Amino acid sequence: MADETSATDKNGGFTGSCLCGAVHYESAVGPVLVGQCHCEACRKSSGTDHSTNLFVPDDAFTLTGTLKYFDTTADSGNIVSQGFCPDCGASVLMRNSMMPDKVFIKASSLDDLEIARPQMVVFASRAPSWRHLDPDVPTFPEMPTRMPKEVV
Repeated sequence: MADETSATDKNGGFTGSCLCGAVHYESAVGPVLVGQCHCEACRKSSGTDHSTNLFVPDDAFTLTGTLKYFDTTADSGNIVSQGFCPDCGASVLMRNSMMPDKVFIKASSLDDLEIARPQMVVFASRAPSWRHLDPDVPTFPEMPTRMPKEVV
């Protein structure tokens, strides 16, 4: 439960930043969906075996500071742009050409991690054998062919 010092406001908005503080962001709304991804791009950009990402509408998102982007081509053929702080290298967000009106915020950059409880896991077939996957969270071996309607 959020208290008065929490970075999550009572309207569901939240804040975050990079490691050095040169980049800050704010979302006026809570996440539409929180997903955990085990694809290679998410794994390598996170520095661990997965990335937890919060989907928010681009028009509810404000960024201060400058990010550097690195583009990769997803299995689907979509372009995924990873946004990093050019000073400290922290991964802050990503954008996907399939959903240009959404921002995918890296949970590692949140001020309040409690809002990042995964609601789905994708590319679970690529998770390492030692990764525990919560049996109560919908899990897909690859990317589902259809995303939940609230996301797209």
